[in-house]
Amino acid sequence: MGKGIEKELIEQGYELHTWSNGPGFWYPVHDHPYRKIIVVLKGSITFYLPTEKREVPMKTGERLELAPATEHSATVGPDGVTCLEGQK
Repeated sequence: MGKGIEKELIEQGYELHTWSNGPGFWYPVHDHPYRKIIVVLKGSITFYLPTEKREVPMKTGERLELAPATEHSATVGPDGVTCLEGQK
């Protein structure tokens, strides 16, 4: 994890940043006008995709790609989370 994934995403045209939140932090349902990739660097988070009626639990090393306009919400796991996010 780390520099290899960053290089890969940059080569694919993604703009990158990292973010973190504490245990139990909740993101309400929202969407974005851009393609988004999330890679969990530390901790865990569960994404909810209401249109698809599915949950995506994620832990360190896992990644999720969301197409533009994909509605989603998320809840951070018990140890918090740090993610690498790519947008394009």
